[in-house]
Amino acid sequence: MHVEHTQWGFARLSAHRRFFLRDSLLDLREQLQQFGFELIELDGELSAQSAFWIALAQTYTLHTIFCEDIAAPEERAQVDAVRALQIDVQAVWQSTMYDPTSFDFDIAQMPDQFTAFRHKIEHAAYPIRQVVPCALSASFALRDATLEKFSVHLSKQSQPQLDALDDVDTQVMHDLHDVRSSFPYFLPEFRGGSRAAHAHLKNYFSSELPHSYKQTRNQLQGTRFSTKFSPWLASGALSAPQVIAALREFEAEKGQSDSTYWIWFELLWRDYFRFLHCKYGVRLYRASGLSKLPVDLPAFDEQKFQAWTQSMTGEPLIDAAMRELISTGYLSNRLRQQVISYWLHELGGDWRVAAAWFESQLLDYDVYSNQGNCLYLAGLGTDPRGYLGGRWFDPQKQAKQHDADRSYRTLWNTR
Repeated sequence: MHVEHTQWGFARLSAHRRFFLRDSLLDLREQLQQFGFELIELDGELSAQSAFWIALAQTYTLHTIFCEDIAAPEERAQVDAVRALQIDVQAVWQSTMYDPTSFDFDIAQMPDQFTAFRHKIEHAAYPIRQVVPCALSASFALRDATLEKFSVHLSKQSQPQLDALDDVDTQVMHDLHDVRSSFPYFLPEFRGGSRAAHAHLKNYFSSELPHSYKQTRNQLQGTRFSTKFSPWLASGALSAPQVIAALREFEAEKGQSDSTYWIWFELLWRDYFRFLHCKYGVRLYRASGLSKLPVDLPAFDEQKFQAWTQSMTGEPLIDAAMRELISTGYLSNRLRQQVISYWLHELGGDWRVAAAWFESQLLDYDVYSNQGNCLYLAGLGTDPRGYLGGRWFDPQKQAKQHDADRSYRTLWNTR
């Protein structure tokens, strides 16, 4: 993975995201080692690794590389770069509940508005994807000896990132552990990787929490008000079909409810943003989004940006939320909508800055949902209301509704 800075000067990968990634990769490494395999990770621009891949392909008659098909510009460019080395790459679509090939309509003709899309999916009752893991074999990984043979092809800058992450100052890491976090990734039950993910999945659906999800999902603080699946879903440690399979088992045993429906509903939003990328692709990354009219985006205002990101706006709920985000790498969905709305409407900011800041900070950053959500709030996605056409959240009203006792604002040391 290549760490860069955005055009606005801040890093694309915060310390919180780095540490969660570190745990996820360590978990993968340990599980591979149980089967006698070793994890190889290269860091930097793909163009700098071409010699390694060419030598690997020639020595081992490498036929095909398999990867996830991600319908976003940077990820598609990475696949194209590998293919340019004359290596076959099979990109497999795998992150949605529903298999788009099972639809009786082409993704290019999918409804633009979420409600129409949801009605279409519900009416047709399309089957949930059934994912059966492939058996692990030697064709899927390189054994330890391979590392020695190819160490000559790895530049100093391209050593496995796990080693670099392991060397991070332990005091810095300790300072990032905020006990107020709603997703305390430094605790064993919230660590990165598939083992913690599946333990959490099992524990969640072994409780009664799925039957209270709709009532608690708009709360602002705590580890139990929402499912907390998103960081593992975003990293690939957990899949949407696995979550929905566990949900269906829960419903079969303990009954359906509005809350269990709402868990499916939120997963469908996740699918929707993915399918929108399949339909519109790079158009979702234009400054004007999907707008058919010219959009005059504001110039970047460093002073306003610093006030927003460093909790100095003077609006207590906004400052509390932004302090939580930068302190923990996590924020409730309700507050994500609120702070982006504030940046767009009260501060008159560029929606792309909000998208980039959330990419930098969020443990559960997901390219599809992040881009789709920011476009939606800016009115530059599929919303017919147009640019800034009504997705405004009154921070004071939101505070009264969701933090009436001021406990959240008090927790994060705001006025």
